[in-house]
Amino acid sequence: MFDLREHPHRRFNPLTREWLIVSPHRTKRPWQGQTEKPQTAIAPAYDPDCYLCPGNRRAGDERNPVYADVFVFDNDFAALQPEVPAGRLDEKGLLVAESERGICRVLCFSPDHGLTLARMAAPDIRRVVDEWTNQYRELGAVDFISHVQIFENRGEMMGSSNPHPHGQIWASESIPNEPAAEIAAQRDYFAKNDSCLLCDYVALELEKRERVVVENDSFAAIVPFWAVYPFEVMIAPKTHRGALDEFTDAEKTDFAGILKRVTTRYDNLFLTPFPYSMGFHQRPTDGGAYDFLHFHAHFYPPLLRSATVRKFLVGFELLGSPQRDITPEAAAERLRGLSETHYLENLK
Repeated sequence: MFDLREHPHRRFNPLTREWLIVSPHRTKRPWQGQTEKPQTAIAPAYDPDCYLCPGNRRAGDERNPVYADVFVFDNDFAALQPEVPAGRLDEKGLLVAESERGICRVLCFSPDHGLTLARMAAPDIRRVVDEWTNQYRELGAVDFISHVQIFENRGEMMGSSNPHPHGQIWASESIPNEPAAEIAAQRDYFAKNDSCLLCDYVALELEKRERVVVENDSFAAIVPFWAVYPFEVMIAPKTHRGALDEFTDAEKTDFAGILKRVTTRYDNLFLTPFPYSMGFHQRPTDGGAYDFLHFHAHFYPPLLRSATVRKFLVGFELLGSPQRDITPEAAAERLRGLSETHYLENLK
């Protein structure tokens, strides 16, 4: 009899309409990741050399205000710029390029250089959620902006150039590849089923309870059935919401709370500040009709067995399709069993 827990198989991602290979037979023994000493070093609350700390000078000779909670500024090294001349290249459909305008910003979560989302208090994260909402509204209202991508690269392993707690916002003239693929899949699902793809998926996961890591009144954090990274997590509202600006006050508070609970579990997994790329997929701002679209947050963490052993997408995964050994069910069970008290608090 075919068994998802024992036999190699493919799983389908309905959001991207792509497949991945799962090879659970490669982890016959109980999960015993490599262990290392806990990382107990904490960065100071203020670093005079950090270009994101309050009062410090940034590139271009700009000086940060002495901010007390969140702080937003236009990225000094923006990947996209608002003033770009319109232009297009198309040679036989093979050499194709076109101009792209955009606005890139940096959002500092806290003035405290030594914190992360996992170690911030939930009310302080709520202020970050409020500012994410403000930025989504403000940038989305710009006439040429079609999409607002909010994200955080956490840790050097994910290419973060500064440990100060911060994220980025890239608002673009076009809709990027990943959200465009998810939008198309959700639109087609709604046309076929007259229901929301992620509403149906979250309801099914809450019924089965095999891959749910944590939940509260408003949100569920799930290791997706189709997860590629070993401890990948998706956070989605239980009620249909298209974007941050549709959240109620209680939902914003619950979103802050579940972000803290997930990131704390991440840090506790290998007793290290856990690296990840995290971002939100939500309603585009191009004026189109997106009633079928369901807000969700993706966490893509690279760690596999310890604080230093990571999963690489190489070989077959680059040339064929993604593959994983530890099943999403086993990963969810591992994350679910972790404490919600940060390991550094236990070491005090």
